[in-house]
This record gives sequence, C-alpha cells and structure tokens, in this order.
Amino acid sequence: YLRVLAELHDLAAAVAAGMGLELRWQFRRWADFESALEAGEADAIWCGCAVTPERAARMLFSRPYAIFDESVLVRRGAGITGSDGLRGKRVGAIAASTNMQLAEQWPGCERVAFDGTGDDVFADMVGALRRGDIDAVVDDEPAFGGLIGDGEFEIAFTVETGNRWAVALPARSGALKAALDDALAAVITDGELRDIWMRWLAPIDYPGELASAAD
Repeated sequence: YLRVLAELHDLAAAVAAGMGLELRWQFRRWADFESALEAGEADAIWCGCAVTPERAARMLFSRPYAIFDESVLVRRGAGITGSDGLRGKRVGAIAASTNMQLAEQWPGCERVAFDGTGDDVFADMVGALRRGDIDAVVDDEPAFGGLIGDGEFEIAFTVETGNRWAVALPARSGALKAALDDALAAVITDGELRDIWMRWLAPIDYPGELASAAD
C-alpha cells in the first residue's frame, strides 16, 4: 500500500503546486475521514476515495485522477481462482466500502467488515489474513503490490470494476472543485500524472480514459 500512498502524495503535491497552494497532510483513521471533512478539519480527502452514488450525495468530487479494478488477496496455495472458491470462506473488506459492496455480490461467503477505527485498517486486514482469522481480503488492485512477491500471499483473482478515485470535498466547496478539476486536467494533459503513475504503479496499465477525459 505504500506505493499507492507515494503516488497519491506526488500527485497531490503536483496539483497543489499548480494551484499555488501549500499542501498539508493530516492523518485521520478511515472511519473519521468524512466527519473530519464536514467539521472543517480538512479541505479534502485525497486518500483512495472512490466515487459512489452514495458518497456523491453527501460530498462533491473532483474529476477522477485514477481508475482501478478490485482484487482478492489470499494466502499462497489457497487454491482460490474465482468468486465460487470463496463459498464458505471468510472475506474481509472495509465496512461500507466499494470493496465490501463487491464482496456482497458473492453468494455463500461470510463477509467480515473492518470498521476503520484503527490506525491502519489495511494492516489490520492483512494481519487477520496472515493469522487465518479470515480467508481473503478485497481491496483495490494497487493496494496489494508490495505483498505478492514474498511467497506468503497471492492475488486469487481481479474483477474489472473500474473504480474511479477522486478528491472528495465538502458539498459547499464548488469553487475549490472547479480549481481542482482545472489543476488535475493540467497534470493529465501535460503527462505529469502518467509519469507519476509509471514511477509508482507501473505494473498496472495507465488508464487511457483519464487522458481522453482531459481533452
């Protein structure tokens, strides 16, 4: 997951520079993202917030800056290659996430929700998988990049869901959204986003849809 965070950091820095703003990161637990935004403790959520109709009803979203499919991580040798292999298995995902929504489509599995109240919900899920408390973890594809080379885990399968990640803003932030959209379009058009993507996420194809949408 560190590569995803590095990509998000570099992109946010590039966008802030283009807007002439100072970038300040604030750590919040996953469960506190929206409440911190609504309370004015932060101006935006930039950490892997996928656009969904439910969230769009509560917050404004910038234009997308990433598009990812969703993968299932299992212990190596589990013999799971598709959703049918999860019948009777315990599948972990963040509560109320797009990943949990995907898991809810798979009949016969027991879904285990992680509420995001810990300091690192991703590490909590991977730790539960390592201990055998759960049999699989669902998350967006790039999250697992640093875990599949040491022989302990493997990607069971990937679902082409095309989750769109964007900057989430308070509903009252129309002017900031417009400025962010312009700045994101600029880093997409001049190739900077692609360069950042290839620096940190090279195993995943750069989405051509991002470039075409900036034209």
